[in-house]
Amino acid sequence: MKVLNEEYPLFPVPHLESLQDLVRGSSQRHGAKLALEDLNETPIGRLTFRELAETVARFGRALRRLGLEERDHVAVIAENRVQWVVAYLAAASFNMVVVPIDKSLKENEIVTILHASDAKAVVFSEGLRDTVLTLASAVKGLKVFVDMDLGAREGRVHSMAQMIAGEPPPAAGDPFPRVDPDAVAVIVFTSGSMGRAKGVMLSQRNIVSNLMAMLSMVELLPTDRFLSVLPIHHTYECTCGVLCPLTVGASVHFARSLKTVVEDLQRVRATILLAVPLLYDKMLKRIQAGVREKRLAALLVGPMTGVASAAEAVGIGGLRRKLFAAIHAKLGGAIRILIVGGAAPNPEVSRGMRGFGFTLLQGYGLTETSPIVALNRLRKFRDDAAGLPLPNLEVRIDDADDEGRGEIVVRGPSVMLGYYKNEEATRQVLKDGWFHTGDYGAFDADGFLHVSGRKKNVIVAANGKNVFPEELEDQVNAIPLVLESVVYGARGPAGDEEISVLIVPNAEAVYEIGTKTGAEITRAWIEDEINKEIRALNRRLPLYKQIRRVQIKEGEFEKTTTQKIKRYLIHQEDTTH
Repeated sequence: MKVLNEEYPLFPVPHLESLQDLVRGSSQRHGAKLALEDLNETPIGRLTFRELAETVARFGRALRRLGLEERDHVAVIAENRVQWVVAYLAAASFNMVVVPIDKSLKENEIVTILHASDAKAVVFSEGLRDTVLTLASAVKGLKVFVDMDLGAREGRVHSMAQMIAGEPPPAAGDPFPRVDPDAVAVIVFTSGSMGRAKGVMLSQRNIVSNLMAMLSMVELLPTDRFLSVLPIHHTYECTCGVLCPLTVGASVHFARSLKTVVEDLQRVRATILLAVPLLYDKMLKRIQAGVREKRLAALLVGPMTGVASAAEAVGIGGLRRKLFAAIHAKLGGAIRILIVGGAAPNPEVSRGMRGFGFTLLQGYGLTETSPIVALNRLRKFRDDAAGLPLPNLEVRIDDADDEGRGEIVVRGPSVMLGYYKNEEATRQVLKDGWFHTGDYGAFDADGFLHVSGRKKNVIVAANGKNVFPEELEDQVNAIPLVLESVVYGARGPAGDEEISVLIVPNAEAVYEIGTKTGAEITRAWIEDEINKEIRALNRRLPLYKQIRRVQIKEGEFEKTTTQKIKRYLIHQEDTTH
């Protein structure tokens, strides 16, 4: 098996032992350069790297002054913003344990995490104040409340801005206490797409080893500008979208909302965007729809793409960006890399975006691995692969079948310490230092990792073969009339599992196709058209993979904040049994 990192040298990166090293080193190397910016109005809207280090030190000391001690747990719950990063880095740099919480959770879920994490303090934005204070009495030990938006202290609620302003600037010398990089630094409660959240314990060494390995594979530049759109409490966005750029001196700009992403890309002329597959899927469909509206442009796409492919074949790159400059201009005109994670993208979306001159890189990881396990590189990639394993990780395939597919198992410095107060769950996945991911995958001849799907989602066909729902979903979702789908196994009349699919129709495509064909758009017509497409798909599939049951769903699937469908709710949607 070839390992392509041997042919494509790794990039040099700053050496980090802790998050403290990140804050300290970036301040020394990039002092007056912009580090963080909120595109919404907030009390701390912009910080340079030097200001970030000073603000982190001030807020860390202020938290200690309120009576918090080393190893106390500090929850942070807010939208993406500069103050979130300050709170996270301050708690970690002053030997406390950060508990990032999803701001979109229901009240009972928030109180469960505050209680389960043994939080002593909570830092929150004004919009969550009533929720936090209402829940506080139900959480024993929760004693410090800090509001990011409050101008001055009100009763037991402290003002973050006032706390920072009340601390003198750091004196000469190192303003931070000594930290143990191998102790628990962050407890991240998983999104629970399978319905059961657990507290993943990560150390500072886990996190910095992962970001150093990532930076060695994909070159980020101090001139890069990241637009942050994904929820920052998630390890993917926090590590890859915030900590990585801060390490190299790039700036991070927090988008106003998902609805303003295109405007915000233009505003900051972002060079790098991290997102989940759903966002890129919608982006590609909008680009294609825009091209179709201009009939002459649509006729020219094929020849233009052919010219670009011919140029690339003889080593001339960058032509696609020039040929499709108008499309790039609508996204700010400066996009250098689009990074996709959080779930496996449809390879056709990656190829489609690349066809218009965008560089889209896929990665694979889990919260338990801090998070990245494998990553594609700018000059060595596969659109249908998760990527090459990070250089400091060992990745193997356990119990491989005759196609080489088995469970992906990982060992290395970014593998979690375990699940908080859950030794049984930890024992189930951590064995002799190897983390059992619960994902099926395989390596190809060039060393690229291909992820087939979750072990828990696998459907066992009557002939004993494994069917991976995620692979079928890619093909179902390629049907123009389909917005999204979930493939699952349902008990059939003979007692075996039947491959079933629940489909959400694409309303725009339904209207467009119905109008064009002169059809009367009814539920019966939609079901009939989709069933025709599924029958056509089945003819291209081996018998054991064919879809036997189709249901249409009104309204999109309920999702986590990283846009993963909550699969554990699907059987409640199935009305056929």
